[in-house]
Formats: sequence, C-alpha cells, structure tokens
Amino acid sequence: MREALYAHPNLIDEFLQDNPSGFSEDKLAIIAQWKQFIAGDFYIEQILKKYTIFIGQDDLVYGVVGLQEELEDIFYIAQLPLLVKAVLLPFKDRIIYDGLFEGYNIYFGSGISGNLKEIYLTAKQQGDIIETLAESPARSVTSTPGKPLKDWTPELAELLATASKLKGGGGQLAINSSVFSLIKTSIELGQAAVSQSEDDQQLWKLLSKVEQAVRKVERCLYRQ
Repeated sequence: MREALYAHPNLIDEFLQDNPSGFSEDKLAIIAQWKQFIAGDFYIEQILKKYTIFIGQDDLVYGVVGLQEELEDIFYIAQLPLLVKAVLLPFKDRIIYDGLFEGYNIYFGSGISGNLKEIYLTAKQQGDIIETLAESPARSVTSTPGKPLKDWTPELAELLATASKLKGGGGQLAINSSVFSLIKTSIELGQAAVSQSEDDQQLWKLLSKVEQAVRKVERCLYRQ
C-alpha cells in the first residue's frame, strides 16, 4: 500500500477531494503537503539535538525530526553513517519521515565517512541545511537574526601589535623565529576572516602563508 501510494501520488488528490474521514481543513492542508514527498536512499550522517542529518541525492542535506519516536532512539551514534531507503514528508514547517526505514547492511570506511561529514559541514557553514519541504525551502542560519555579531577587529589588531614585537635570533632557540612567524601570519589570517570581506582569494593567500610557516616550524623540529 505504501509503495502504491508513492507510485501514484494522484491518490492523495483523490483522498483530499473525497475526504472520507471527514478531516478538518487544517489536517487536509497537512496531507496536501505530502505530495512534495522525497523518496530514495539517504545517508544518516549525524544525530543532533535539533534534528537528524540526512544526505540525499545531489548531496542535499536535510534536517529530519521524528514525531512520536526520536531518531536517536532508533539509531546509535556509533553506527553512523548509515544508508537507508526512506520517504521524507513535510509536516507543517518541519521534515519528518513516514515511519518506515529499509536499511542496507553496509559498513563505510573512513574515506566515505569523511566525505559525508564534509558534505554536512559545508551545508552547515553555508546555511544550506534544508529544514522544510515547503515551496520556498527554509534553510538553517548560522546566526540569530537581529543579534549583533561580536567585532573581533580591535582584539586582533592588539594581538598583531604585540606579536610584531616578537623577534628571534640573539642566541634564542632556532625554532623561536619560525614559531613567531607562524603566530603573526595566523593573526593576519584571523583579521582577514573577521573583516567580512568577500575576497576569498585573500584568505587563500594568507592561508598559504600560514601553511608555509607551519612547514618551517616542522623543519626546525626535525633538525632539533
């Protein structure tokens, strides 16, 4: 019956029209949303307090909640990631599943697990976690609207001024000079990051400087 329903979503329209159960308009509105279901294979990547992370086709990331049973009561975190066949449904302004999972007995190594985690973290950082299947999908946000962000510019400027006084040589350990350079370049990267500039190339350039400074520290440690 379940497979027939999703294979013929027009049955939902017929049910809405006939309303054999005499549902209220509010309940019919919920059922009408189910025509926007998403069926397929999903990776369950992480169980969070707010929702569980599902990764579907095209690396789309969904935040899915349970209705009567929390997903954390069904799956153990140590088992993740898991591959399941499921159907996601809109329920008001949230995403739920239809109550059934078909699991695959597959173990994922560090390579696939790491790739799935990166997909999730990228979606999280970019605010692309889909939290509803409404016409205009609401996506997660990284900050509370209206809440002013902390400006770290003065602190970083003060740190850089202090770090600029750090000098190697003069009989100090050879590694000191490399470490001091790493500190300065790291603070410069921090300044560029908090400037809210759209210049990603500048961030990559400064990151490259930090990586070069790290390698210098490594070489000093090997010599030491």
